Parts: sequence; structure tokens; C-alpha cells
Amino acid sequence: MKSEDTPFEGGPMDGRVLPVLVGPTGHPPKTYRIPVPDAAGGPPTEVVYRRVPRGHSRRLGLPLGWKYAYDPTGRADRPKWPWSKPDTAPDATPGGRADDTDG
Repeated sequence: MKSEDTPFEGGPMDGRVLPVLVGPTGHPPKTYRIPVPDAAGGPPTEVVYRRVPRGHSRRLGLPLGWKYAYDPTGRADRPKWPWSKPDTAPDATPGGRADDTDG
């Protein structure tokens, strides 16, 4: 497997450079998750970093490499497909619109 030295920005890994395995396209993964052990012996917390471009070329605007930026929210990626179902509101009424009235 091929790896690439990738810098980390923000969070507990700020300023570090780690070798990250790249995929068949030569890009590192979109998210990088690091489990951090709890000092009290509880379950480990997960620190999430997102892949962002290091810079862009002048002529074509292509990425010149990748780095990881700290994501304090740490939410899981969701598919951004047009056919994925949107989240339902917690107060949505099943079987009809909320503003329907009789009469």
C-alpha cells in the first residue's frame, strides 16, 4: 500500500504530520477518525478530521495536495444524493399536512 505524509490542522493533532494510506485514486480518505482514550477509564472519544485541499494550482484550479482540518462537530457523513430521504421534523403529523383544517 502507498502512503502520503499528510499534515493535520486544529484539535489535538495540530501541527503533526502522519503517513496516511491513499486509495486507488491517490487520495487519502475524506474523514480520519482518531480514538482518544478517556483518562477516567470510560469509553474513548472520537476526534474527527476532514480532508481539505492544501492549495490550488493557478491555471486549472486543481488541488495541490491534501491536509486534514479538525471538525469539532464530529458528525457522521451523510449521503448527498438527490434521492435520499430528508430528515423528518419531530413534530410532523403522520398521514397529512399539519395545517389542514376541517371546514
